Amino acid sequence: MLKAEGYEEWIRLIKERIQRARVKASMLVNTEQTLLYWDIGHNILEKQNNEGWGTKVVERMSVDLKDAFPDMTGWSPRNLKYMRAFADAWARKEIVQAPLAQLPWYHHLALLESLKSRGDRIAYAALAIENGWSRNVMVHQIELGFADQHGTAITNFKNLMPPTDSDMAEQTLKGEYDLGFLPATAKTKENKLRTMLVDKVAKFMVELGAGFSYVGKGLTIDVGGDEFEIDLLFYHVLLHRYIVIELKTGKFQPKDLGQLGFYMTAVDRQVKSNIDGKTIGILLCKSRNDIVAEYSLADLKRPIGVSTYRLGLPPLEQLQAQLQKALALKKKGGGQ
Repeated sequence: MLKAEGYEEWIRLIKERIQRARVKASMLVNTEQTLLYWDIGHNILEKQNNEGWGTKVVERMSVDLKDAFPDMTGWSPRNLKYMRAFADAWARKEIVQAPLAQLPWYHHLALLESLKSRGDRIAYAALAIENGWSRNVMVHQIELGFADQHGTAITNFKNLMPPTDSDMAEQTLKGEYDLGFLPATAKTKENKLRTMLVDKVAKFMVELGAGFSYVGKGLTIDVGGDEFEIDLLFYHVLLHRYIVIELKTGKFQPKDLGQLGFYMTAVDRQVKSNIDGKTIGILLCKSRNDIVAEYSLADLKRPIGVSTYRLGLPPLEQLQAQLQKALALKKKGGGQ
């Protein structure tokens, strides 16, 4: 077998470049198909609205087109109905002027099925073209709410990862995570918070978004005879990278990156395979100073993002105790 240091990473970058080129090329050649499908859908709408043709005309049309063009696909009744919905959603001039005409047909179906707003559809169409997203990646970004959340996390991904991976990783990482399914207590320690997250890992994965797979509970790694336990280790099936999540109950501090980086190195050396990219780290803090986080990440050699989280309300008993304490203080102050 060929022995060449760094070959796996090199060939992975070549494959990504070819894939991006294929996606962009398909967007250009599909412009005519998109306009053709709009015309067909518009004709169906006109006949049904103006001449009272029923829904069965679509089934008959499907048979006739399959007979006339046996070497072509796309004439199923279902796809013809999508053409009608497509023409109903857009005016032809919008298709020509907007980035919509450059998208492959199945991107359009995903936009119609996933989004209700015209503005959102145009926004994600433009993002798909700009980033060379496949249909599945575009759907993944819609599920993550990329258009609303992009740019809110502090990362160094662009400096350390290939463009395709860095874009997707930034789009995957949220600026703030809603951990409202966990109770907020002033005395909650990090170990307790990690334990609660592990216990509620299914809900946590929903908040993380599509693509995350939980590797295991309490993964133990041996380093030089010492054992270390990584509570939150995930694998991202689209990025093909492991993701270590470190949780801090206070404000972000530069020193917090040390333990996270240690865990990432251990995973890179002991867990990841040659087909996986380098491990990503996510530091979840209660709060952060964006400038401090940017400075801390600037010269690091590992891809790390810093995000914040918010917890749910404290337990009812704690809220009642806090309220009684506040009332007592107010009463005492009013009497002075």
